[in-house]
Amino acid sequence: MKTWLLDTGPIVSYLVASEKDHLEVAARLDAFSGQLVTTSAVITEAMHFVAGAHRGPTLLAEFVAQSGLQVLDFSGAGELAEAARRMEKYANLPMDYADATLVLLAERLGVFELLTLDRRGFSVFRSSRGKRFTLLLDQPGSA
Repeated sequence: MKTWLLDTGPIVSYLVASEKDHLEVAARLDAFSGQLVTTSAVITEAMHFVAGAHRGPTLLAEFVAQSGLQVLDFSGAGELAEAARRMEKYANLPMDYADATLVLLAERLGVFELLTLDRRGFSVFRSSRGKRFTLLLDQPGSA
């Protein structure tokens, strides 16, 4: 089964129809039949951004449940230290905590296909072994 990593921006764009990338993100997510995976930091960040939207928090909770989105946590001491190292390394972009956890998740799963709107960051971020991300919104539409 195909697996995609999911960043904050596409979640918010999918749930908030007034977002500029809503149609493109919705088309990709609606056509995808594989496994979506993200981190609890991404969910926290998305909840912050949708909080002001009509039914935003409820829509996010429903999306997680209905999509079968797998949410992994990276808040252990070692994971926090590794995330902090990544954030320092990429401070000029910058890399936030949610981004750092997605890099750690990619390394853990060996999955580097990412649905993100953060092209600037994720076109530069690399795994500890130098692996690049495939930015799915920059690829021809395929699910």
